[in-house]
Amino acid sequence: MAANGAFDEIWGHGGPDHPRAEFAALSQWVADTPASELQRRQQAAETAFRQLGITFAVYGDSDAAERIIPFDIVPRIFLQSEWQRLSEGLVQRVEAINAFLEDVYGEGRIIKEGVIPPELVLLNEQFRAEVNRVRPPHGVWAHICGIDLVRTGPDEFFVLEDNARTPSGVSYMLENREAMLRLCPELFRDFRVAAVDSYPDMLLETMRSVSPGSKSDPVCVVLTPGHFNSAYYEHSFLADAMGVELVEPADLVVDDDIVWMRTIGGRVRVDVIYRRIDDDYLDPLAFRPESLLGVPGLIAAYRAGNVAILNAPGNGIADDKAIYSYMPEIVRFYSGGEAKLPNVETFRCREPQALKYVLDHLPELVVKLVDGSGGYGMLVGPTASRTQIEEFRAALIAEPQRYIAQPTLALSTVPTLVEAGLAPRHVDFRPFVLTGGNGVKVVPGGLTRVALREGSLVVNSSQGGGTKDSFVLMDDGAPSGQSQTQVQS
Repeated sequence: MAANGAFDEIWGHGGPDHPRAEFAALSQWVADTPASELQRRQQAAETAFRQLGITFAVYGDSDAAERIIPFDIVPRIFLQSEWQRLSEGLVQRVEAINAFLEDVYGEGRIIKEGVIPPELVLLNEQFRAEVNRVRPPHGVWAHICGIDLVRTGPDEFFVLEDNARTPSGVSYMLENREAMLRLCPELFRDFRVAAVDSYPDMLLETMRSVSPGSKSDPVCVVLTPGHFNSAYYEHSFLADAMGVELVEPADLVVDDDIVWMRTIGGRVRVDVIYRRIDDDYLDPLAFRPESLLGVPGLIAAYRAGNVAILNAPGNGIADDKAIYSYMPEIVRFYSGGEAKLPNVETFRCREPQALKYVLDHLPELVVKLVDGSGGYGMLVGPTASRTQIEEFRAALIAEPQRYIAQPTLALSTVPTLVEAGLAPRHVDFRPFVLTGGNGVKVVPGGLTRVALREGSLVVNSSQGGGTKDSFVLMDDGAPSGQSQTQVQS
């Protein structure tokens, strides 16, 4: 049965003997494949990931240098009709995020009209005055967004948070699919699954589309802080897949507000930079002067309109969880319609009445730092100790503006292979949305993260979570039973 009565996306509420009708074939595949064979395939995938170097680090953990995110062999499946609704909501939300960023760094209409308190934006640590009144090439701010979604029922999807700075995880989406194609080819014969392997081409097309110049073949690079970064594999993977240079800050130099790449053949002008370095460290002349990871003068070149930076500097304001709480109003303000993907109910602890409610109901709520990520700085009330709850109570009283709180949702589950066999485990989902001069595109798939510990709602890899492949079916019909060619939807 589903964990704690939660909705299971394959089994519904009936358990493995009574799967949802649309997923009977997948449930049958699981039943027909011996547990030992599923374990063998799963271990083969994880071995391949380690050999490829698909690892991540948990900062402060000396034993984490070679850690991989555990992979689960049982895929998560979205029906085409479900995906269509999600895609429409994702496009609407990302368009609103871009409009919001364009506005708060420009005219500030949403502040002037009283939709959002000015201090929430202008005094926010993520607001970058250094790029105020700067319009990025083609007016695109959030080129690559990862919108984290959770599900609580057959037609109940909610946005958990927005990631518009440097969202990670796309390499796991791609490598998970490669593993499934190799280890479970029968699933791709039985189901018409939309392809995700064209993501690097989509990303490169997006980069080229926002080049500030008129070159037919602009020079694009991926900027990494270096191999000690926890997501370095992803940086190198994407650069290689796109056929562009992977550069570190020392490889770039700014001269007369133009960015150049040092090569053995001499300098090459750079037009577009996909940066995987946070704003604080991007340019020591504009942000933190002590940063050794930045490129001096990069923001001056950006302000001069000579280089596109993906994602644009200053995007962190859209990641802030207090701003997230206003997303329904933001979507309404810029689109004129209601949000197609609702938020999780959110209490802004900066507001006295909300703070009082949160303090009175801490054991029932999830409390988060407004600028937190990775599952850090978070309280999950129902599973927290009395000591943890009291520590958060003191922190909330001392600095309420730093926190938001949300009800504890019964996140959906998906059958997952654990030591004892198949069991439901809670999941969330990060689809990737690309925005360029060529419009907004939703990749037909994404990163499903799974909480491997029984009963846990924390899916982050840094907190012991794993990943699954995410199938988006190209139709809602029964399995085809025929070989199929993957196509980009």
